[in-house]
Amino acid sequence: MWFKNLQLHRLPAPWAVTAEQIEKWLAPHAFEPAGSMEMLTQGWASPRENGALVHALGGQMLLVFRAEKKLLPASVVNQVTKARAQEIEEQQGYKPGRKQMRELKERVIDELTPRAFSIRRDTRVWIDTDHGWLVIDAAAQALADDVRSLLVKSIDQLPLASVRTALSPVAAMTRWLLPDEVPGGFTVDQDTELRSIGEGNATVRYVGHSLEGEEVRRHLEEGKQCMRLALTWQDRVSFVLTPSLTVKRVAPLDVIKDAADPTVNGEDETFDADMVLMTGELGKMLADLVEALGGEAKI
Repeated sequence: MWFKNLQLHRLPAPWAVTAEQIEKWLAPHAFEPAGSMEMLTQGWASPRENGALVHALGGQMLLVFRAEKKLLPASVVNQVTKARAQEIEEQQGYKPGRKQMRELKERVIDELTPRAFSIRRDTRVWIDTDHGWLVIDAAAQALADDVRSLLVKSIDQLPLASVRTALSPVAAMTRWLLPDEVPGGFTVDQDTELRSIGEGNATVRYVGHSLEGEEVRRHLEEGKQCMRLALTWQDRVSFVLTPSLTVKRVAPLDVIKDAADPTVNGEDETFDADMVLMTGELGKMLADLVEALGGEAKI
């Protein structure tokens, strides 16, 4: 249930919309399996595989963006095209020209596409209508862009905005590596990436390494800036912060796992309990993170 990555977006807080309205907007764009000649298809799927495109608990909603892609390796296409070209050469007595080869390759792709393997990938979206968050569980920017594009297409005049903070994540993370500069509620872990801004972009990465030594301080004094930093919030959630304010490698710690309700029974109750726990914890963490970055910038 826990999101591993948080691509953050802002909505009005509160956003006066119901799950029923969202469901109505998404329905025309529900996922349909790819046809025999389609290489890629995208749409909204049910988070609980019960037909509903929105799973709502109070002001929290969960959506699923599903993409199905046909796998047709270029090496296979080229191999078959080459074999077909040799057959044509034997028949006509000379090699096919560029135009003929292009048309031949297109025919090969059309012939192989219905037999190509398909892979499906689900990407979850969390909407907090109470506090105005829309969060996409995607590490890659390209995937997040696909999800946003379908959201905008599905929901007319979606009031979606970027999250802008008074202090840039790079400036904040660089400051937090200095002693006594970490904001309350957060602790610095042992992974970071430091990069020079000047020519060459010299980069130093630390993994599982103490960041309190003179070596790190020397890099900062030389002008390197922090581009990634592993942090822990309230001893409850660990994550990695990036310059784009994307939160990666999100993981609940033992104190949260131990807080799970032991009286919960069944798959549905467990799913709902996990959703309540995740949205509650991450909602508080995001509020503290924005505050640590100087609050949201006034535009």
